[in-house]
Amino acid sequence: MLSNVTTATNRYGELAAEIYDIDKPFGALPDTRFHLERFAGFERPILEPACGTGRTLVPFLKAGLDITGFDQSPEMLARCRARCEAAGFSADVSQQRFEDFRYPRTFGAILVPVGTFTLIDDLDAARAVLRRFRDHLEPGGVVVLDIQPLSVLAGHRDDRRRWTAENGDLLTIDGARVVTDWMTQRGEAMVRYERWRDNRLVEIQMEPMAQRYWGLNEFRLFLEAGGFMGVSVVGDYDRSRGPRARDRTLTFEAMRTA
Repeated sequence: MLSNVTTATNRYGELAAEIYDIDKPFGALPDTRFHLERFAGFERPILEPACGTGRTLVPFLKAGLDITGFDQSPEMLARCRARCEAAGFSADVSQQRFEDFRYPRTFGAILVPVGTFTLIDDLDAARAVLRRFRDHLEPGGVVVLDIQPLSVLAGHRDDRRRWTAENGDLLTIDGARVVTDWMTQRGEAMVRYERWRDNRLVEIQMEPMAQRYWGLNEFRLFLEAGGFMGVSVVGDYDRSRGPRARDRTLTFEAMRTA
């Protein structure tokens, strides 16, 4: 059978992980340099939830930072471990979920780059995850979160792209929004991943995706209600200014209260 359909939301299976790795190589997005500059010389341990294929984690290791990661996708983690090994690191990464991750120690910082937090598409679940973040931070520890603002819900376009894999396979993605819910600030999409070889379709994966988008002041209040203070925000990775209406990414930083 060609088709592999999952009912798990935001699953990131094998074909999705392969395309993610090609589409987002080290340094392809501006967030990596931005966060490396923020944590330059940081001497406390860092946790990266949903570390994916390691596109942030590996550069942090190369910079000499003490970083730990987890991800719910075994396929993404396999690629992360391979990347770490190729770079000469034995990384502390494990298969866990936002909802119930657990460590016997605390961290000086928790970093969730490139809008991954929006994959927590339920408000109550997001509150619970933020509490779990706080519980895993040292007193005075910081949380740094990239989110996609509410304006992205209005401006969504279908995602149709293609890449050539190292072995010559043609990989394609076709993502279409199927639900736009302004009451819950959620968008749902069905994403079709395909692999073509010698002009023949040899693999298909269908994966449902869901995201919850946030207003600027809404997320600031969300952090403060969750036990954080000193909230600051930057738009589109530009530290020279505050957020603007057209920004596609907002980076929030806040410190855990005592």
